[in-house]
Amino acid sequence: MLPNSNIDNLDKQILETLMRDATIPYTDIAKQLKVSSGTVHVRMKKLTQLGIISSVNLHVNPAKVGYDITAFLGIYLEKSSMYDDVTKELQQIPEIVDCYYLTGNYSIFVKMYCRDAAHLKDVLHDKVQRINGIDRTETFISLEQTFSRPMMID
Repeated sequence: MLPNSNIDNLDKQILETLMRDATIPYTDIAKQLKVSSGTVHVRMKKLTQLGIISSVNLHVNPAKVGYDITAFLGIYLEKSSMYDDVTKELQQIPEIVDCYYLTGNYSIFVKMYCRDAAHLKDVLHDKVQRINGIDRTETFISLEQTFSRPMMID
């Protein structure tokens, strides 16, 4: 068993394999780890029930589907008590893909994809900045995503 966890080394190996490629069939994972495919299936069900696996997602390259701008937005709230209302509104903006509640300069930090600078301006002006409770925002445009990787499981 790993410390502070309900998973053992086999669970960890299954997770690491699927985090590299979530399309690998359970039978291939079983062969690789020298266990039965039934064992992999049972372990996956357990990991899902424990909430360790929350979802399996497909990652699309935004630029390949016409979204050339990745932007990050630091949001200052008028009052921290407005967090729930503001995030409900932010969740309605399809361009926003990640939203974090933080300590530090910003109350909220979001990641969004836009087709171009005009689209980004429209999202900021017509959607984000009209949300009641947002005091002001700061926008950061990504020049490049140098790397992205799944989290490490110790």
